[in-house]
Parts: sequence; structure tokens; C-alpha cells
Amino acid sequence: MNRRQILQLSGAGFGSLALQHLLAADGVTTRSTPAAANPLAARAAQFAPKAKAVIFLFMYGGPSHVDLFDPKPELDRRHGQPIPVFRPEDAFMGRKTQNVAMRSPYQFAKHGRAGIDIAETFPLLARHADELCVIRSLHAESNNHGPALFQMNSGFIQAGRPCMGSWVTYGLGSESENLPAFVVLLDHQGAPVNGALNWSNGFMPAAYQGVPFRATGEPIAYLTPPKNVSASQQRARLDLLQQWNREYAAARPAESQLSARIAAYELAFRMQMSAPECTDLSGEPESVRKLYGLDRPVTQHFGRNCLLARRLVERGVRFVQVYSGGNEGPKAWDAHDDLKKNHDLHCAETDAPIAALLADLKATGLLDTTLVIWGGEFGRSPVAENGKGRDHHPKGFTMWLAGGGIKGGMIHGATDEFGYHAVDKQVSVPDLHATILHQLGLNHEQLTYRHAGRDFRLTDVSGIVQRDWLA
Repeated sequence: MNRRQILQLSGAGFGSLALQHLLAADGVTTRSTPAAANPLAARAAQFAPKAKAVIFLFMYGGPSHVDLFDPKPELDRRHGQPIPVFRPEDAFMGRKTQNVAMRSPYQFAKHGRAGIDIAETFPLLARHADELCVIRSLHAESNNHGPALFQMNSGFIQAGRPCMGSWVTYGLGSESENLPAFVVLLDHQGAPVNGALNWSNGFMPAAYQGVPFRATGEPIAYLTPPKNVSASQQRARLDLLQQWNREYAAARPAESQLSARIAAYELAFRMQMSAPECTDLSGEPESVRKLYGLDRPVTQHFGRNCLLARRLVERGVRFVQVYSGGNEGPKAWDAHDDLKKNHDLHCAETDAPIAALLADLKATGLLDTTLVIWGGEFGRSPVAENGKGRDHHPKGFTMWLAGGGIKGGMIHGATDEFGYHAVDKQVSVPDLHATILHQLGLNHEQLTYRHAGRDFRLTDVSGIVQRDWLA
């Protein structure tokens, strides 16, 4: 039998996205691979870190800042009237978006010590206001989903660069020997535009690529070996495969990638042993499952992913990205047609799970060392689209951070009176990335990767650590 047949019999078919990632990896520490050849071996931070892991709650499609965390009374007063800061060239939808101010359909209340404004759509999250650092002055470069997703994930509006999760695992490695270092949990209705390019390793080795877990069924294809193949049989087959590969490598010492592939088979084998336990939520107490909303249809999908994110982080996974919103249109936070209908649904899907995640991380002590990020690729316009929708808007929008050494119970920056431009303490996407890396003990100016004759970094030639956010 050849190597492909042996792998197929062992359940490690090449159709799996996870194994495509693993087979192309530069190696992981195994009994036959020295740590020096392992790109995912845990490495010391450049300075004392506040956070060891990241959970990025990505609200794909563009949640509306002026309807969730940045209320604008001036929109109430000017409802149905033009606003002076509007520029037609900023509209993504062209003729559908007019210079007509649109009031928010939601009521706001102040929460926590700092009196953070949170809309009525997030009643459970509002209880955790003292954990939140709400950044009201983000701005990005593109009002198109594809480029904006690329920028929020990789720092650039073009494809081909490593995403933030890849940079983090490149800089720090992984604390888990049996799970991928970088895991992506997708919405049950599908992946965002750009697909796997959103968690791409770019020009880095494939070891740093994100591994997507499926929302239903087995989290990873071919994770369960065939029933007629025992663990000892599979171990024997992998040992035989390793023997052949070592013999091949001995005759061709210049092919350094082969030892990494041998190690990748080992990681795939260990994942078959450990990943099912990690993704099996049945052992969680009923009170925890209920807290995350697994007992309610509206919250069960995102709640499952939030609970799984906690389980991944406590098992040493370095970077977990959890997507809310699938494909395009109303399945995502892309409220072109009806803002209230869209955000009613997605806030209901995510409020309880996010609140549960923060409470759970805090109760277990993980919030101290886990940086939680909430946001999308941009915000939404303060003017109306088709009367009751809102267009894409990157000129000023809101994200929040919690845990991982971030100062809770604070608001940073501001948009103008209409929520159109970021005007006070402006924060660029590179500034955000620089601060995230800083909390992980990484200097964004020194974390570089040489490619095509130059040193690249996540923040390119900009980025300022926002020290006001730091506890």
C-alpha cells in the first residue's frame, strides 16, 4: 500500500481542511521531532504579558455603533432631515442611501461605574459594563465587506497577508500539544465573504493558519477514525509511514519540510484522541449549558461556540475567533433593509452567550489572562438607507475589549454629534492591533517576518499602543 492509502485507512483523508493545514505545517513537537523544528512550540513573550490567549467575537457584517454603544440625541432631533457632515461618496449603496438622519429604534441606559451607554438589546451584557473598555473612535479604510474584513483580520485591505491569529501564534507558539494553536468557530449559517482568506497564514508557513471548526456534527472532518481501525493499528500505520519518510529524508537532507510533515501526522493522530473530548459539551453542568443559552433555539448556536471558545482557551489554544453572522445580507449584521429587524435578531442570538462567556471566564480566573474582543469590520451610517436600514460606515465605529489586562468600565474616544466621524482620541486598525499584541507581551514593531526581501509586520509602518486602555 502507498502512503495515501494508509492515511485514508487511518481516517486522515486529505479532504479535511484541518489536515490540509496540518500536512503543510512546518512541524510540531513529537517524540521524533526536536523542539527546534517546531514552529508552534510555546515561546516566551518579548516582555511580561498581561494576556496569554485571545477570544475575538467577530460580528460579521457591521454592527451599528449608533444603535448599540454610541447613542446620538442629535439624530433624534434631526430625524428625517439632512445632516451637514454627510458625503455622497461615502455611501456604499449609492442611490439607496440618502442624506436623511435616522433615529435609533432603541432606548439606551447607563451602566456600571462609568455610566457606559448600552442599548436595550444587550440587557445581559450590560451587567458586565465594568469589565468593558468601549472604544468609540475606531476608523477603517474600506466600506466594502471584503477589504474591510481583510484589514480587521490582517491589517491590510488586500488579500495575501497573515492574519492576526497567525501573527500571535508565530510570536508565541501554542501551549497545547493536542489542538491547533489558532481555531476559527464559524456561524451555523456559513462563513463570511473571503472565506478561509480571513484566517489565512498569508506568506507565513501553513502551521500558522487558522483551523475552522464546523458548527454542526464533527468539528473537523475525518476526526473520528473508521470503526474497524483500532488505535494500535493506526499507531502502527503512522509508525510505518514515519519509517518510510525518515528513510526518504535521510537520502535527501535538503528537504527540511519532510520532518514537519511527519510531525503533522502525529498532531492529527493526537487530535483524534483529544479534540472529541474538547468539543463534547455534554459533560458541562446543566447550569453552565443553560447560562450560555444552549437550551434555547435563538442562542444555542452562538452559545455553543462561546462555550467551546472557553474550553479551547483553558486547554491552551492561543487564539480563538468566533464569528456571528453567516454569508451575506440579513444572515449577517448587514442591516441594509431593516436595521431593527436585523439587530433584534443578532443581539438576541449573542447577548446571553457573550454575557455567559465573560461571567464564566471571570469565575474560573481565565478573564485575567484572556483578552476578549468584540466588534465587526466597520459600523453603520447615521443616515437612512431605504428608509429604515443603514449603510456600511468605516469613518467612525465602536468595538470593546475586556479582560487580559484591559481597564474595564471606561469609554475611549468619541464620534461627532451624528456618529459620522471619529473625532476624539481616534483609533486606527493598526493601533488596535498594536495594543492587542502589547497585551500578549509582543512589541508590534519588533514582531517581524521576512518575506520577499523585506521585514513585514502586522501593523506595517504605523500603530500606537493605546496605553489609556491598560489596567
